[in-house]
Amino acid sequence: MTRPIRPALRDLAAATAAALLVVAAVVVGRRIQSAHRTLFVHWPPLYAEWAPHLGPGTPGALLVAVAVVAYGPPLASRLRWRALLPAAWAASLAWTWSLALVDGWHRGVAVRLTTRNEYLQVIGRFHDIPAALRDFTQHILAGSEGQWPAHIAGHPPAATLTFVLLDRAGLRGGGWAGAWCIVTGTTACVAVLVAVRALAGQEAARRAAPFLVLAPAAVWVGASADGWFTAVAAWSVALFATAVTGRGGRGARAAAGLGSGLLFGLTCYLSYGLTLFALVLAGVLLTARLRDGAVPRGSALPMCLFPLGAAVVPLVFTLAGFDWWEAYRLLVTRYYQGVGGTRPYGYWVWANLACTVLVAGPATAAGLVRAGGAALGPRGGALARVRGGGGPPEAGARLGVLVLSALLALLVADLSGMSKAETERIWLPFVLWLLPACALLTRPRAWLAAQAVLALLLNHLLLTGW
Repeated sequence: MTRPIRPALRDLAAATAAALLVVAAVVVGRRIQSAHRTLFVHWPPLYAEWAPHLGPGTPGALLVAVAVVAYGPPLASRLRWRALLPAAWAASLAWTWSLALVDGWHRGVAVRLTTRNEYLQVIGRFHDIPAALRDFTQHILAGSEGQWPAHIAGHPPAATLTFVLLDRAGLRGGGWAGAWCIVTGTTACVAVLVAVRALAGQEAARRAAPFLVLAPAAVWVGASADGWFTAVAAWSVALFATAVTGRGGRGARAAAGLGSGLLFGLTCYLSYGLTLFALVLAGVLLTARLRDGAVPRGSALPMCLFPLGAAVVPLVFTLAGFDWWEAYRLLVTRYYQGVGGTRPYGYWVWANLACTVLVAGPATAAGLVRAGGAALGPRGGALARVRGGGGPPEAGARLGVLVLSALLALLVADLSGMSKAETERIWLPFVLWLLPACALLTRPRAWLAAQAVLALLLNHLLLTGW
């Protein structure tokens, strides 16, 4: 009779396997790039260059890392809930700003969104916004007159309009754009805490809080537009979780359902790939059902208001003359006209997952194994209880279902072949929802230290492109 593997050893094995995946992606990627030059990244699998350096943000990053590792778990367990949320946001802000400033203000923040493929390059072409929207699809294909730079062509126009409207509000230039992405992007950790508390309970949310703060993902939140996209998608999920779990009064739940729909509609017009957040929202609904044994009472109105809210942004853009489906069809063509048609799918389909390991960290790899066991295990797993008609699953199982829904969305994005490379920023919205799996780990300080060391090494040894 074989002895069961101890949970701590299983955690370590998962983290080791994730590390080996990264090593394989680096070794194989360097050989492919050296022999064929088809990866179009200088330090595969990341879009980065080897450039060891220190910067003005280094002392702050070290201080935040030590403080969160030492005091994060006990503070998260003791603070009043209403104090924990702003504290988590403040700590996330400090961590993300510090990491961004390791590269200095100019290189780390002010010019990130001003390079030739970024959004600020086309601000002047949106002086007449309705006309720009009507004409948007005419400039997607490579070789078309006035073709859009890569990021503008690769996203629906709400992404570019974010920075156009910032410019119109007087917040001009790359500094304000970078600051916007960092400040909004760091609110996403609060959104996840709200959702986890609603679906899996306050204890799970408190245990997850330090990991959401000290995530290696902060390296790319500061400062890329995907940090902003991450926040919009996260708050859509958080509001949906609030709406369908029956928290608050009828009016508050209705407002949450409507607001969630509005933000989901905006999410789909910020990035085509983020339509996959429908899978995360489905995971929220399933988790709410698991919690209460049925569709929660009082959730009918919020669920009816969600599609009404979700229709608003698409309706506005459609009436303005922008055709989402036509734009996406043209984008697929543009993608294969450029490096997307050259980058080998056979490498990136698994090397993208190595990028995810670097963004989510070793603790998340270990947490995902625990989450999978909690959600899918034959005894006590959430889905097993649904099949067997048992009682409501425990909080860890519900958390597992939520996390696995995000993992499923990420895997669908991976298999699509429309995200070959650069997923360290593109998949930030999905990765954020993998991090709560860390709440299931024991010895949180050791795992937090591993997360912090990884982030600090990435930011100080590599010069990331985002």
